[in-house]
Amino acid sequence: MDDAYEGPERLIRSGTEKNAEEAPQRIAERSGPFLVVGLGNPGLEYQFTPHNAGHLAIDRIAERCGATVNNRRCRALTATARIAGKEVILAKPETFMNLSGISVQALLSEFDADPLRDLIVLYDDLDLPLGRLQMKERGSAAGHNGAKSVAGALKSDEWLRLRIGVGPDAQGPEGARRGGKDYLLTPMRKAEMAVLDEVLDRVASAVEMVLTSGVSATMNEFNRRERNSPAE
Repeated sequence: MDDAYEGPERLIRSGTEKNAEEAPQRIAERSGPFLVVGLGNPGLEYQFTPHNAGHLAIDRIAERCGATVNNRRCRALTATARIAGKEVILAKPETFMNLSGISVQALLSEFDADPLRDLIVLYDDLDLPLGRLQMKERGSAAGHNGAKSVAGALKSDEWLRLRIGVGPDAQGPEGARRGGKDYLLTPMRKAEMAVLDEVLDRVASAVEMVLTSGVSATMNEFNRRERNSPAE
């Protein structure tokens, strides 16, 4: 079972920021499918827990595309879909969170994909409040064992990720358990699921925008929107 989070957020920014004009060129260079991987734990007992926000995001994207995520390959449940006219592989690793990198690496090999160009990973983030998103092109795992596994398998921290905030209200009944894995592996309450439901639509829209407008434009749009959110 996943050990959830290990420590405070420590984000690393490295390298040169991509110029906004480069993004459409990166899209045009793709010859194979784009991989969208949502991290989580397999099993009904984990389906609606905060730690499975990545899996739930894949389900929402598939729903919007009319796809069913039920093909097993590369130790993941997968579906082939078309988003903005482009072929996309949607994947939910079944390895448990702390071995997610095994599946991600296998998917990249299967489709001869470049992690810098053909991959986005969706996962929960306890350091972001529930209802918030943040997209980054690189950075540390910040204590998230799924992200740590992906970085270890790829031997790099440079891959696109969309972090889905699941942090509880510090003043609410769950606040005292913020640092423990019990919260992450406990089914969400009805009110929390209502918030997450709206967030999953934003995740799907962000993934589509990556494919239509590029990474830089998507980061500018969604990260700016999150900074200007009333929740800030």
